[in-house]
Amino acid sequence: MELHLDRSLKTPLYLQIRNQIRQLILANELSPGFRLPPERKFASTLGVNRTTIVNAYHELEADGLIQSHVGKGTIVSSSLSSTDRFFDHLSGIEDNYGLLPTPVQPMSWQNFYSRQSERMYNPVLASILTEIGEEDQISFALGSPAGEYFPLEEFSQIGQQVISSGNWQAFEYGPTMGHYPLREYIATWLAQRGIHTQAERVMILSGSQQGLDLLAKVFLEPGDYIVMEEPSFLGAIGVFKAAGARILTVPMDQEGLRTDLLEQILARHRPKFIYTLPTFQNPSGHKMSLSRRQELLRLAYQYHIPIVEDDPYSELYYEGKLSPSLKSLDEHEHVIYLGTFSKILFPGLRLGWCVAPPSVLEHLTLAKQHVDLHTSTTTQWMMTEFCQQGLLDQHLIKVRNHYRIQRDTMVSALTKLAPSGLTWSVPEGGYYLWCELPPGMKAATLLTKAAEKKITFVPGNAFFINPGGTDRIRLCFSRHPEATILEGIRRLCEAITEILIQPRPKDKTNRPLFNNPLV
Repeated sequence: MELHLDRSLKTPLYLQIRNQIRQLILANELSPGFRLPPERKFASTLGVNRTTIVNAYHELEADGLIQSHVGKGTIVSSSLSSTDRFFDHLSGIEDNYGLLPTPVQPMSWQNFYSRQSERMYNPVLASILTEIGEEDQISFALGSPAGEYFPLEEFSQIGQQVISSGNWQAFEYGPTMGHYPLREYIATWLAQRGIHTQAERVMILSGSQQGLDLLAKVFLEPGDYIVMEEPSFLGAIGVFKAAGARILTVPMDQEGLRTDLLEQILARHRPKFIYTLPTFQNPSGHKMSLSRRQELLRLAYQYHIPIVEDDPYSELYYEGKLSPSLKSLDEHEHVIYLGTFSKILFPGLRLGWCVAPPSVLEHLTLAKQHVDLHTSTTTQWMMTEFCQQGLLDQHLIKVRNHYRIQRDTMVSALTKLAPSGLTWSVPEGGYYLWCELPPGMKAATLLTKAAEKKITFVPGNAFFINPGGTDRIRLCFSRHPEATILEGIRRLCEAITEILIQPRPKDKTNRPLFNNPLV
């Protein structure tokens, strides 16, 4: 693929690149599935900045001409029909006979986007969600419950009851704070778990991800400091970056966030809040110790800093018993608590909740009114009935057993098949195994090799704000049955082995970058 750039033109270089690639695609000279060069390599070839290539690719993706996939790179889309290509190609031909309309220069959308839209760009998250429909591969990337365990029959019966009862209120507009009986149920349910609250302090969300977005809108101005443990949930990282926050990070160990390193950060920067997933953390699977939880609260009280506790996984425990949440230990209302049905029941319903002081909920309500007015009334009515019938607790007992078996299956397969140097932690709950690759191996390299074998995962660097995690990968064990897990781990270990036995580049002292344990 040869492109010719003319720096004497007023047309920006990224548009010259975009226009020439567009013409090649529409003329079918670049066929569907053709892999475009990686951004850095292409920039080096053309003698331009990498940002120029990124902007050109963004334009082409906005036009629907290319698609980006983690592990596959950027490829020409197959969504355009041959007829579309023919007429789009004709539209660019100069009309010498007056038979065709004068071509209009394509809109340069890139020139209109806000700085915030650039901060929202998250190719990893987009790729994970895109892969849901690709049935020919095994994805350990998406953190999702297994569809085979969804209580569809029970929920279907409840849906029929709601529809056939003539209950038109279930299809009306609802209060922004949420359906009161569902808020009431959640307050009672949380009280059994040590969080003593009232329905008036519970707000229903369109998934807990919306809670993060609303909190960012209410609390953050561009340039404000917040604190996060590192690594952390990539969805939260994306939300806070989009808000323009300056993220201060605290490393983790097996006991969770390193509170011994936190105090100097709080004293020096006075952040707007501390964000943490203390129970079966994403991606590490670690559980914060009780002493760390108590110390974190002590520091929050001392420096008068709110804590945002994200708690999607605590109900999915496979050993011992339910851990006390930060919210249940909080005596001075410093903790804002986010929960969700997405990880324990149906992710597609997009139902979550926030427990917070009344003044915070008032501001979150105002923010939510500008987003979606309220969460789906119908799904709230159906979820209320499901929970009130005791079906949620029954479901949790069932899936805890299933996911424990799936976790053990993945651990057993890794123990049997893993090449030397691959290590992992075994979580007491949640969805994820956090793996460290053999010395010298990079997750990006493995991702490409694994994609050839139709296996995907999330590379560790996606969970880091600072450079890091390049030797880590996150594997989700909850989504697939045991047979699929075994096959997926076999493919993954095969990919790692193939990388290990490849000839190694040597450093200046002629020593291998890492030893090959299989030779």
